[in-house]
Amino acid sequence: MGRSPSKSELWEMAHPPARCRHRIHLLVMVAMLLLPSALFTARLPLAASARLPNPTQLRAILLAAAPRSSPLRAFCPRARPSPATCPALLSSMADAPMAAADNPLLLSDFDFPPFDRVEPRHVRPGVRDLLARLEGELEELEKGVEPTWGKLVEPLERITDRLEVIWGMVDHLKAVKDSADLRAAVEEVQVNRRRHTTPCFKPDKVKFQLRLGQSKPIYEAFKAIRNSSDWESLSDARKRIVEAQIKEAVLSGVALEDEQREKFNQIEQELEKLSQKFSENVLDATKKFEKLIIDKKEIEGLPATALGLAAQTAVSKGHENATAENGPWIITLDAPSYIPVMQHARNRALREEVYRAYLTRASSGELDNTNIISQILKLRLEKAKLLGYKNYAEVSMAQKMATVERVEELLEKLRAASWDHAVKDMEDLKVFAKDSGSPEANDLTHWDLTFWSERLRESKYDINEEELRPYFALPKVMDGLFTLANKLFGVSVEPADGLAPVWHSDVKFYCVKDSSNSPVAYFYFDPYSRPSEKRGGAWMNVVFSRSRVLSRNGLPVRLPVAHMVCNQTPPVGDKPSLMTFREVETVFHEFGHALQHMLTKQDEGFVAGIRGVEWDAVELPSQFMENWCYHKDTLLSIAKHYETGETLPEEIYEKLVAAKNFRAGTFSLRQIRFASVDMELHTTYDPNGSLSIYDVDRRVAERTQVLAPLPEDRFLCSFSHIFAGGYAAGYYSYKWAEVLSADAFSAFEDAGLDNEKAIEETGRRFRDTVLALGGGKSPLEVFVSFRGREPSPEPLLRHNGLLPVAAA
Repeated sequence: MGRSPSKSELWEMAHPPARCRHRIHLLVMVAMLLLPSALFTARLPLAASARLPNPTQLRAILLAAAPRSSPLRAFCPRARPSPATCPALLSSMADAPMAAADNPLLLSDFDFPPFDRVEPRHVRPGVRDLLARLEGELEELEKGVEPTWGKLVEPLERITDRLEVIWGMVDHLKAVKDSADLRAAVEEVQVNRRRHTTPCFKPDKVKFQLRLGQSKPIYEAFKAIRNSSDWESLSDARKRIVEAQIKEAVLSGVALEDEQREKFNQIEQELEKLSQKFSENVLDATKKFEKLIIDKKEIEGLPATALGLAAQTAVSKGHENATAENGPWIITLDAPSYIPVMQHARNRALREEVYRAYLTRASSGELDNTNIISQILKLRLEKAKLLGYKNYAEVSMAQKMATVERVEELLEKLRAASWDHAVKDMEDLKVFAKDSGSPEANDLTHWDLTFWSERLRESKYDINEEELRPYFALPKVMDGLFTLANKLFGVSVEPADGLAPVWHSDVKFYCVKDSSNSPVAYFYFDPYSRPSEKRGGAWMNVVFSRSRVLSRNGLPVRLPVAHMVCNQTPPVGDKPSLMTFREVETVFHEFGHALQHMLTKQDEGFVAGIRGVEWDAVELPSQFMENWCYHKDTLLSIAKHYETGETLPEEIYEKLVAAKNFRAGTFSLRQIRFASVDMELHTTYDPNGSLSIYDVDRRVAERTQVLAPLPEDRFLCSFSHIFAGGYAAGYYSYKWAEVLSADAFSAFEDAGLDNEKAIEETGRRFRDTVLALGGGKSPLEVFVSFRGREPSPEPLLRHNGLLPVAAA
């Protein structure tokens, strides 16, 4: 063995002179350019090789680093710099593309989305690679576009679908599996805050959507189809697609030029960022509040399920020995925790604290949404005027059934019908509280109303909602719901767990089959609240749409796939999820949305399922399904005690039906308040004027709320529907569609709810029209084809017990 090198020799070996270092760099670069990448990385430790960009990317980076005169550039088959030489890319390895095998967002083909594999680190490279590819496909489409279905609509559907599927995965995971890393990645690729001027900069999502929506070659091609001699020979569905694409292009700013278009695009990108931030602030504010309770007297009145959940939450926060019986307990603002406190806590001070915290979410400090709302409203108004409209509500109505005038007319009609009933609701509550000897009877305020309403309902109808929970175990509720779907629509729903990857162990997967036992659709169901990572509320959304163009595996169409998400009470201990009746209604509601998506017969992807359906009609199937929760045979089929199997006693069912319209006037006014303040903020309100958004809300509340709101009421700061959802100038849609759904259900009442054959026939007609036609016909045409006439508000007022007595 030779001698060991000295320290000075070791230093020289590790730090060679500049001339030698240059030669070493040159050799390494040559090796990378000439040798197969596998030889270069084979001997690297796994951790080191995992951090390397892929070989193509690394070659480009090395070439970019070499001087222009370097002979190494002769090895590059391309004379011009590749997109990989983007300085932005060189400055951030986080953006380096991954191979499809390493990044599930880059997979070109899958039966079901790989939800289980997507991680925050995949989002930046995955989405940017996708957008770059789609940009290239869009350019190719524009170069060869022709006003024919095969040369225009079909390639356009492929481009838009790929974006919707991949971005849909990311957006969905952000809603159900939120994290700081995922937020940062989504924000960066959705609307990139970094300013790049290099031509190689890859577009962010919003920029690409604007580029697509403002494509003049595509816009002109659609107009050519509209003006062609073949127009009348097109199907109704294809005509709707063409007309919708033209309208969407106009609303996307296709007709704007130069500075106006640039301003419009800046507005759209800023609105996307603001809405995202609004939603995040609401989630963070909701998570931020935690009330630790040690003394059981403070939560006297809370039912066992609420105590169990509060103890379970305490355990998750580090109180390992917490129990439902002895605590400690943690109360949060998540619905399964918040609602029982407001309904059952005898501790008035606790109710007040929790109520005020809920009412003022995201309205102070670093999570304050007030300024975000102001900016959103200013930008929406500016956008509307750029497009030639007086206000943002007119922009919203351009793609809906209603007009501003018809909405205001409907809301006022419903408000007038509800007001006297709501006044009586309040009087009844005061009398009951006084008769009960309550010290706050003469001073009932907002944190008392839900508590005393629950006591009055229990007294009047002898119903305790918490005592009903054991009859509504989730598995049995789902079985009953699927039985109803079979009876009405002739489809069966079967568990298919394991067929598709899921994002959480709670998630169930189902297959929907027709009468011949052939699959027609699939859906995911994520039922439980997870406050630390999942946003509140309940929703249904699209995973895949039915499509002829995107069919695969030799099938004539690609089958639709949906996901349903709820936030109901999770299982506690060895008990299944025991649901409130309201949670049962919510599941029926979301399943109605899913049915319209899954049972569509439209093969044109742009109008299949819920796609292409005007926003104010999309709630029809969901609210229609809620009616079946009060149908005797349906309810008794799902209401089985989870331990004994005993069916809910008929007398309790009768009480549930009797209690259906309990405080209906109050609840109606609540929805009308939300819809009215939404409309006023987007029509007459001047966001640059002296009035604040809270001034507008208080003015609306004067005519829609019997008990005036608190001065510190800041519910607008958590009104995600209109500031972070799709309901801006559209919250009225719930009442508008409620008119449609009540009238649709009245068709079953007319047929006879006890007449099995008539119910089946009417259900099939509902499936073949409302559920099957999707956006292929206008909602009014679809409704008339089912009902035989235009809709009337009378069934809604009758169902809610709000008709004048003389007309009842």
